[in-house]
Amino acid sequence: AKDKDVSSLSPRQNGHRWILLVSSNTFKHLAAGGIAGAVSRTVVSPLERLKILFQLQHSQNEVKFKGIIPSLVQIGKEEGIKGYFKGNGTNVIRMVPYMAVQFTAYEEFKKRLHVSEDVRNHDSVRRLVAGALAGITSVIATYPLDLIRTRLAAQGDGPLRKYRSISHAAVLICKQEGGFFGGALYRGIGPSLMGVAPYVGFNFMIYENLKGMVSKYFYDNSSDKYSELSVPVRLTCGAIAGALSQTVTYPLDVIRRRMQMKGANLNFAYTSTINAFTTIIHTEGYFGLYKGMVPNIVKVAPAIAVNFVAYEFAKKIIYRYSYATHDV
Repeated sequence: AKDKDVSSLSPRQNGHRWILLVSSNTFKHLAAGGIAGAVSRTVVSPLERLKILFQLQHSQNEVKFKGIIPSLVQIGKEEGIKGYFKGNGTNVIRMVPYMAVQFTAYEEFKKRLHVSEDVRNHDSVRRLVAGALAGITSVIATYPLDLIRTRLAAQGDGPLRKYRSISHAAVLICKQEGGFFGGALYRGIGPSLMGVAPYVGFNFMIYENLKGMVSKYFYDNSSDKYSELSVPVRLTCGAIAGALSQTVTYPLDVIRRRMQMKGANLNFAYTSTINAFTTIIHTEGYFGLYKGMVPNIVKVAPAIAVNFVAYEFAKKIIYRYSYATHDV
């Protein structure tokens, strides 16, 4: 059902209708983004756990996991099936609001920046800016859960288990590391913000530009913007976008994980983000900034692909249901 002509409405009616549409569309985007985040992160949870374990290995003497397949087998032997999903509950809880806020913010920033909804129009710079702002917004809103997830995923079992649950970790971190207002739950947010702006910006820009290129060359006769693109094609576009974006910004992700362990590790080696960069390069070489990148790329490609497609599918279903039940 199409929107009614607002020109025939009184100013007061038009105002009420505008508020309804804004709140309604915002809720739809939040719901679709939340669904996408939960689905994509659960699918790649084993690789996410492995990536974090690789990143937190500081030196050759501490190397416990080598290679993707052997490490996955090792986790299974030592911790069972549950080991592949350690920290995933926190990750899903974090990713639902994170992706909900990110997609909703991106939709809003696109409107503010007058980005064309037709992906065949390559508004590259504005898509990049809209994505960067959406990424920053979502990180600030959900960073404490990201820090807690890292701590839960990194800890061992038995006597090495320090945190019992999400709430227990939050309380203990605040109690032992300076309190909430002291920034205990925001350690490492500096490099995270520096990394997320270009990462998310490139993600959205590359994905939508790739879809536009495919649409332009293969579906130029279609009256629809991009719905005729098959799921495999959109998954491929998402995978390429995720892989390229993550490769560019990966060193900042490593620094973020290391900084998040401050307070949990008594032998913490870094005093600041810049010090972390220089120390890693000095003690581990430039390769140290890319530890865990291979399993991360293997994880990111399907994660971003599923993320975008799941969001578009959920958004389409929600809008279709909304139009079927409410003739706005």
